[in-house]
Amino acid sequence: MQVCDRLRIERDKLGLTQSEMAKACGVAFRTYCDYEAGKTEPKASFFSQISELGADVMFILTGHRVAQGEISIEEQKLIENYRAMNEESRLNMQAVGSVFAQSIQDKRIKNE
Repeated sequence: MQVCDRLRIERDKLGLTQSEMAKACGVAFRTYCDYEAGKTEPKASFFSQISELGADVMFILTGHRVAQGEISIEEQKLIENYRAMNEESRLNMQAVGSVFAQSIQDKRIKNE
């Protein structure tokens, strides 16, 4: 498996189209397609951008995944979705998460 193959795998994992990935990483659509086709290699700045989206750059470059620790698939997906959000959406997600967590804590205290 080549870098181009692993790049496609990571894009699929993030749930992005080639067009969306190109735009998010600041490259032309044709340039991104060439990356996935193995015609050209991405520059370091590209890998920095996809890292911000939640892609596993180590996997893309080496074929070895970065250890994620003891988190579930659901937790990993939440992290990936969070990283794919813009700043405003992240702030909203933090607020919603805090409300849900507080509600659960309040119920536990009430039931004790």
